[in-house]
Amino acid sequence: MAWVAVLSGRRAAKLIGIFAAASLSQAATAYAWTSGPSWSPFADTVPTYSQRYDRSFIQDWEANPPRGYPTISPNNIEPMKAAIKRYAAIVENGGWKRIPEIKLQVGVTHRAVALLRERLYLSGDLREGTSYPDYFDHYLERAVKRFQASNGLAPTGVVDARTIAALNVPASARLRQLRINLDRITSLARSAGKRYVLVNIPAAQIEAVEDNRVVSRHSGVVGKIDRQTPELRSMIHELNFNPVWTVPPTVITKDLIPKGREMSRRNEDVLKVYGIDAYGPDGKKIDSSKINWSSNAVPNLVFRQQPGKDNPLGFVKINFHNSHSVYLHDTPSESMFGRNFRAASSGCVRVQNIEQLVTWLLRDNGWTIDQVLALRKSGERKDVALKKPVPIYMVYITAWATEDGVVQFRRDLYQKDGVGEVAAAY
Repeated sequence: MAWVAVLSGRRAAKLIGIFAAASLSQAATAYAWTSGPSWSPFADTVPTYSQRYDRSFIQDWEANPPRGYPTISPNNIEPMKAAIKRYAAIVENGGWKRIPEIKLQVGVTHRAVALLRERLYLSGDLREGTSYPDYFDHYLERAVKRFQASNGLAPTGVVDARTIAALNVPASARLRQLRINLDRITSLARSAGKRYVLVNIPAAQIEAVEDNRVVSRHSGVVGKIDRQTPELRSMIHELNFNPVWTVPPTVITKDLIPKGREMSRRNEDVLKVYGIDAYGPDGKKIDSSKINWSSNAVPNLVFRQQPGKDNPLGFVKINFHNSHSVYLHDTPSESMFGRNFRAASSGCVRVQNIEQLVTWLLRDNGWTIDQVLALRKSGERKDVALKKPVPIYMVYITAWATEDGVVQFRRDLYQKDGVGEVAAAY
């Protein structure tokens, strides 16, 4: 490539050597989705200039992720091994240089652009050369979009602070993540059946998978850093439509009681404001105005919210047996789905476009999407047991490669990969 000539001879030789060992067929298909939004960041056509700065585009991308390939497919194991070999070569040859914290975009000329080119060439995102390495052209913009999409960021083509943080995760950290996640995926791929639901916690996404194909992929909201969504395996056995919300113990102690104390000082009743009822150990309803929010007895009360537009569970709750009291559910507030960082729950998982997932789960019950939507509209309370329970895997996968050669990374949300904060800081 023309721009490689501006590097030292030794550095250029290392770069060329690393990629000479890579599979040409893999590089040719390295960043293609099997299905996605109405446009592809990997095609010759790109979003218009205005789209790069359109917040609604970013929100739509985050809330409606492309289907792609199954995360724990057995077909991912060999591509992961190939990715590990390639990243090991990158690490052996010194890794990549840090990108300075300067916003870069099409039309900019800056010495940092040459560093960006080298970085994206190493990771396989950039394939086109140039005689003007310091100039940010449309070829580089497409490479940035490839990188962003495969690192869980909206493909705007603008190198912002979050993109720079992802670019600056050291190659050695990415190599360690690939190795750790190969073990995780190998174990999961052995046990996954033909039809299952996967919650990838770091990606904050939910997959409905059948016959090794993603039927639908959903944006999700997972647990906060201090209220982590647990890893588990279970069977989805029941759906509650327009459910009553029983406030979980964690929410009672960390949210409801502090809010109750704060509002009582202003002579306000937190339960009346939020439409929540309190029940004593005998099951009898308690007059909310008589609750002493500083009493040690309050955590032992039961708090419930009836179905309605403000119910945090939305119109449906997806149940599976587990010791953590977590579940999947709808939500009355969908604004979080349009954000990139979606660790905001108390451990349960909110699901975008949950009607689609619910209809798929109820297929063997003979349900249609119209029946599901009718229950949303009517507000009728209804519990439905699945005729055939569906396996659910709530997993922690931060790095994987798919059969098209794409290497995916997500932030190490709960810092379980042993690489420190660097892979969680974007």
